[in-house]
Amino acid sequence: MMKRAFATGVLAGTVFLTALPGLSAAQETSSTTDAYRITPMAENLDHPWNLTFMPDGSMLIVQLPGVIRVLKDGALSEPLPGVPDVYFESQGGLFEVLPDPDYSDNGYVYLSYAHGTPDENGTRVARARFDGKAFSDLEVIFDAAPTKDTPVHYGGVMTFLPDSTLLIAVGDGFDYREQAQRLDNDLGKIVRINRDGSIPEDNPFVDEEGARPEIWSYGHRNQQGLIYDETSGRVYEHEHGPQGGDEINIIEPGKNFGWPVITWGIDYSGARISPFTEYEGMEQPLLSWTPSIAPCGFTLYRGSVFPQWEGDLFVGALAAQQVRRVDMEDGKVVGQEELFSELGQRIRDVATGPDGYLYLVTDGEDGAVLRVEPAG
Repeated sequence: MMKRAFATGVLAGTVFLTALPGLSAAQETSSTTDAYRITPMAENLDHPWNLTFMPDGSMLIVQLPGVIRVLKDGALSEPLPGVPDVYFESQGGLFEVLPDPDYSDNGYVYLSYAHGTPDENGTRVARARFDGKAFSDLEVIFDAAPTKDTPVHYGGVMTFLPDSTLLIAVGDGFDYREQAQRLDNDLGKIVRINRDGSIPEDNPFVDEEGARPEIWSYGHRNQQGLIYDETSGRVYEHEHGPQGGDEINIIEPGKNFGWPVITWGIDYSGARISPFTEYEGMEQPLLSWTPSIAPCGFTLYRGSVFPQWEGDLFVGALAAQQVRRVDMEDGKVVGQEELFSELGQRIRDVATGPDGYLYLVTDGEDGAVLRVEPAG
């Protein structure tokens, strides 16, 4: 277990459990521009964190306190039974649920969450069966090592690769940023495991003495977006910088993404974290934001409803209270657009539905799920 005094004064500037104003009456009906309108799908949600679409088209809404609800045909369920106990404190709680690539055959889903106590907690992933109404047969398949004593920077986002191995992001724990450069722990890493929790034999550090074999990439801070693009074969990730230096990265196995040796951000105290923005052997981001937008939620749009957005990345922004559309061509950024700032809401998640619509999750004690539709 790693233990270090936690700076609560710093945390107060970044804690994500602040109540936000609800949608105005006009917004509850619709928010319209020349290009789109926004329609509420579910409201009055306590800290919604993640939105996942299931093969039958239903949505699973994950709420940080340890609640999952189903939204189907316009009806919102009561909290589902069988969800694991979570460590709900500050940024800790239930993060994400992800269906197995073979869910239609095996009924498995994967849940990421904070587990433990104030003195010893960390990122955990469990596998469970889900029948549309309840979770059962819960089995822990990954625990980040070592545990820590800070209730922040868990990561917790996940994605599957084409070989059905699972990538899991683990944050640096805030007070333990130096650990992101060490290969003997999981902090500040993306790990890759098989669906049963075993380690793939072709992981990049399997044969390196002293390294944890599950590590896929390292040098990360607090990852809040992780997606695999089937069309390009790329893995995209985004993560929070401190004050500035938010990043989008293209993740490749064995690569070092630099934190905290290289960064465009400064510490919350105003102190310089590092004199370097680049260093030999460390990857540069695809895109970096200074000042910070606080990226959260991630999708790559593939659909017919908004053909002008095909292949673009969408990043929710907490501090900037918007969604940032990143115009992509051949894996390169060619432009950006600020969207949905008229809502005046911190955007916790953004997802592409199987219907081709874009879905947003607003943050806070009175959060909502919103659908973006073409105007007219």
